[in-house]
Amino acid sequence: MEKWRAADRLLKFSSRFASAVNWNNSCKSKQEKYFYSVATTVHRNPLFSSISPDDISYFKTILGERGVVQDALALDAANTDWMGKYRGSSKLLLQPKNTEEVSQILKYCNSRCLAVVPQGGNTGLVGGSVPVFDEVIINVGLMRNILSFDKVSGVLVCEAGCILENLIFFLDDEGFIMPLDLGAKGSCQIGGNVSTNAGGLRLLRYGSLHGSVLGLEAVLANGTVLDMLGTLRKDNTGYDLKHLFIGSEGSLGIVTKVSILTPPKLSSVNIAFLACEDYTSCQKLLLEAKKKLGGILSAFEFLDSDAMSLVSSTTFLGTENHGQEVIKDKHGQDFTSIDLRALPLEFWYSYASGSIFM
Repeated sequence: MEKWRAADRLLKFSSRFASAVNWNNSCKSKQEKYFYSVATTVHRNPLFSSISPDDISYFKTILGERGVVQDALALDAANTDWMGKYRGSSKLLLQPKNTEEVSQILKYCNSRCLAVVPQGGNTGLVGGSVPVFDEVIINVGLMRNILSFDKVSGVLVCEAGCILENLIFFLDDEGFIMPLDLGAKGSCQIGGNVSTNAGGLRLLRYGSLHGSVLGLEAVLANGTVLDMLGTLRKDNTGYDLKHLFIGSEGSLGIVTKVSILTPPKLSSVNIAFLACEDYTSCQKLLLEAKKKLGGILSAFEFLDSDAMSLVSSTTFLGTENHGQEVIKDKHGQDFTSIDLRALPLEFWYSYASGSIFM
C-alpha cells in the first residue's frame, strides 16, 4: 500500500514542483532558449516570490548560519556552470545536511512560492544545475554519508551528496566497483548522477542507472518524503516509482538517498589502444570485439584524428605512426605492428576485463 500512497502523492504535487523548479531550470539562457532553431525570449515567472529577510531568517533557524550561504564568491561559483556558458543570479545557497532539512526547505519554499534549483557537484555541461534567474539553490553536498554496504548482495546505500570517486575508493577497499565511472568523478555526486541518468564509461558492460539503482529516497515540492529505498533486485509489488526520478533532473523532486547494485571488482583490468584507418574500421572492430568478448567488454571509446592531435601535442604517446596498431596493457608494455585479424582467441580473453580505445 505504501507504493500506491506514494504514487498518489507524486501525482498530486509533482506538477507544481515541475513548475517551480524547472520552469526556469529548463531554460538554459537568461535571454534566449532555442527550440529546434527557434529563438525564444525567456522571462522570469511573475508568480514566483522574491527572497526576503524573513525567508533568510527562517532558513537559518533550520540550517544554522553555516548552512545559509550569501557570500558573493561562493554564490558566483554556484551560479555558474562548469563550462562557464550559463550564469544565474541567485542570492541564496542552502546546504541541508539531511533529508528532514531538505523537506523543511521545500515545504517552506512551496508555501512561499519560491522557485528552487537542486544542485549537486555542478559538473553538468548543459546548465541544468544552475539557476536562470534568482532561484534558491539547494545544494546537497553536505549529505555525504555512506549508510550501509552488504557484501553478499553488493548493495550500497548512501546519501545523494556522496562524491562518485569517494564511493569508488570505498568499494575498492571492499572488493567491489561502481557500475558508473565518469571523467568528473572527483567532484560529481551520486544524487546528480541519478537525477541526470549519467551513462559514463562502463555503460557498455553494466548498462544505465535504470538497471543499477535499486531504490531511492526523494522529497517532493510540498516537503513530502518518498521512501523508495529498496535493496531488492526483484520487487514486482506495484509501481516502480524510482524510474520516474532517474533522469528527471530534479523536476519531480530532490533525490536524497540512493541504493545501488555494485559488481565485484575484476581480477584484472587491461586496455587495448588500437589505430584504425577510418570510422568504418572502428565499427568493424566494435562488432568483432562484441563477438569475441561478449558481455565482458567494459568500454569501447573512439578518438578522431583531431582529438589525437590535441592529445599528442600535450602528451607523449610513444608512437608517431598512426597506421600502426598499438596495444598497451595496464603495465604500459607495448605490442606494435600487430594485425588485428591475426589475434588469437586467447588474446581477446586475456583482455576481457579491460577497455578498447582507438
